[in-house]
Amino acid sequence: MTARPPGPGATGPDGSEDGPDDRLRRFAAIWSRAIYPATATSMTRAEFEQHLIPQARRLAAALRTRPFDPSAGLEVGAALVAAHCTDPGSLPHTLGVIDSYLTLYCPPEEPQPVEQLRARCTRLQHAVAAGFAEALRERTRSEQEAMSRAALRAQADAEQALHRSEARFRAVFEGAAIGIGIADMDGRVVDVNDSLTRMFGGLEHHVRSRRVTDWTHPEDSPGVWRMLAELMRGERDHFRVDKPYYRNDGTVLWTNLTVSLLRDRDGTPRYMLALMEDITERRLLNLRLRYEATHDALTGLPNRTFFFERLESAVAARGGTARFGLCYLDLDGFKAVNDHLGHAVGDQLLVAVADRLQSCVTAPGQLVARIGGDEFVALITDPPEQKDVTDFAERILDALSTPVSIAGKELTVRGSIGIVDGPAGKLGAAEVLRSADITMYRAKAAGGNRYEHADPEADTRVITRHGLTNSLPMALQRGEFFIEYQPLVRLSDGQVHGAEALVRWSHPLRGVLGPDQFIPLAENTGLIVPLGRWVLEEAVRQARDWQFQHIDGKALRVNVNLSPCQLHHPHLVRDTVEVLKEAGLEPSSLCLEVTESALIGADETLLKPLRELADLGVDIALDDFGTGYSNLSNLRRMPLSTLKLDRSFTRGMQREPADPVDIKIVEGIVSLAHTLDLAVTVEGVETGVQAEHLRVLGCDTAQGWYYARPGPPERLHTLSLADAT
Repeated sequence: MTARPPGPGATGPDGSEDGPDDRLRRFAAIWSRAIYPATATSMTRAEFEQHLIPQARRLAAALRTRPFDPSAGLEVGAALVAAHCTDPGSLPHTLGVIDSYLTLYCPPEEPQPVEQLRARCTRLQHAVAAGFAEALRERTRSEQEAMSRAALRAQADAEQALHRSEARFRAVFEGAAIGIGIADMDGRVVDVNDSLTRMFGGLEHHVRSRRVTDWTHPEDSPGVWRMLAELMRGERDHFRVDKPYYRNDGTVLWTNLTVSLLRDRDGTPRYMLALMEDITERRLLNLRLRYEATHDALTGLPNRTFFFERLESAVAARGGTARFGLCYLDLDGFKAVNDHLGHAVGDQLLVAVADRLQSCVTAPGQLVARIGGDEFVALITDPPEQKDVTDFAERILDALSTPVSIAGKELTVRGSIGIVDGPAGKLGAAEVLRSADITMYRAKAAGGNRYEHADPEADTRVITRHGLTNSLPMALQRGEFFIEYQPLVRLSDGQVHGAEALVRWSHPLRGVLGPDQFIPLAENTGLIVPLGRWVLEEAVRQARDWQFQHIDGKALRVNVNLSPCQLHHPHLVRDTVEVLKEAGLEPSSLCLEVTESALIGADETLLKPLRELADLGVDIALDDFGTGYSNLSNLRRMPLSTLKLDRSFTRGMQREPADPVDIKIVEGIVSLAHTLDLAVTVEGVETGVQAEHLRVLGCDTAQGWYYARPGPPERLHTLSLADAT
């Protein structure tokens, strides 16, 4: 799903059409209404709204940048602090406005996936919060340094003018909005202000009775106690860290802590001054934003972002030699659940599947994540044995085997799993995930409800097919396709009766590719229709050129293959007539070949265009006859003029003595075809002996390497008459 920006039809309150600047001003107005009551600015509301427009423009520009860069959010957060929007409610209200209205009023000009826009918006929120926090911290630091200097001056003045300086320092000490504490060089707390006491729960005696070294916490930064020891020895004058403390009630207080060393006039360390800013709410906000950015909102599992970070770490561990295992799971038939039971039931099913997958995590180093839709992944880092990864996949399939009860219905859950295990080697995280994805589709193609292990050779084949598929449209535009012609020879006199047009692809990297390497890809992508039209145009034009050259004084027929997709195309008859008319070729000089498998079970709707073409004079040949169900009764109702006998029936005639069974089968088919007034063409003729047998049996025309290999049109009459074997 993609999100589109409001188009030329969007209107404002007065009925006029909204432009980008109008939507930007409306977003700034919403933002102003949300946070103006919580500001300490001297600006009026209208002035404040104008002040927000440049910040809104920064956010809108960042949302559409390529590559995406959320750093503009840092500037927006800092601008809020500069505008004195530092009330505790300012930041959450700002983040809420960005979350609800940024993509609505300031979307990118080009459509983008909704998930991508939401991810960008979340990262912008994170950047705004980070910029706000950093600017507020910088302002606090400036205040702290000013107070620190004031404290130093007050301490010096205390020795020179005891009462006057003490009163001045006490005013700063007691009136400060941040917590201030003073400790002696042994770490005993000798004084604290009311702000610090309130931060720790309001019990001053519990604070004064402690030593600085008593306030340890498991999440302390690694170097905090080393820096404190250096400061207590006089080797450092100050340091600043984010440090957690336990309050008396067991809750955690997170602070931005600055500790400075106070010296006397002789430079001897006398006291330690601690300035503390309570950053607990800010930290919780950052953690919440981080969680939302890295976890799936529906299932609560880690999302693609979180999983990919862990996968990159696992792949890069120990220089790419560490072992890991990856199971890529896709639910079988999940689309049918959404289509028939609704997305609400589908969501409940995904939640149930997520719970079952989470229950499979039984050891450290195992992670389950949802990376989109009905696709889940499991990562096992440093598995003790290779079979542990397979065991995990089996646990997943076993966990899914029990039906899920939703809305009174028992839903059967099946899944296909692709496994990649072992050291990554030269593969990056993206390549590992792609290999697991490819392997999962192999498991699905094998029937589903199973797992398959990655196969580098199979991956290479899939990647090659994918590359060819992506190259097909441009290849047609660049004229990389060409046609070779294989002669059709009359067995009665050995004369060239016509030719079959065979398309080739001159790939710039892989050389000349035969139709078996790209026609199925063109069928799957629908490109077979324009490609088939091009082949038809080229072949018909070539047949007309042959007529102009008066080869043998007779018109040559050209055979063109018709794919099943073309057969179902609604404009088949119209396009064929247009091509013939444009080239000036009679319909009788064209033969369209349709494979027997394409006509298995064909109803009148499918046969109708073939009947219309046959009525116009176009010959219809049934190609590869004998490879399908060979329902002979269907031959009477099909508008055919020729049967093309598959080569498998005549291989036994390539040498003497010929296989008598093959002779009897071909004899029967020829007799039946002639009874139905159908000509018989044989493919794959490779020896003179084989050609003679087919002539005696009454076959009408033949083609194969005995006569000529496919080649350019000017070599149509160059027959080798040499055994291909």
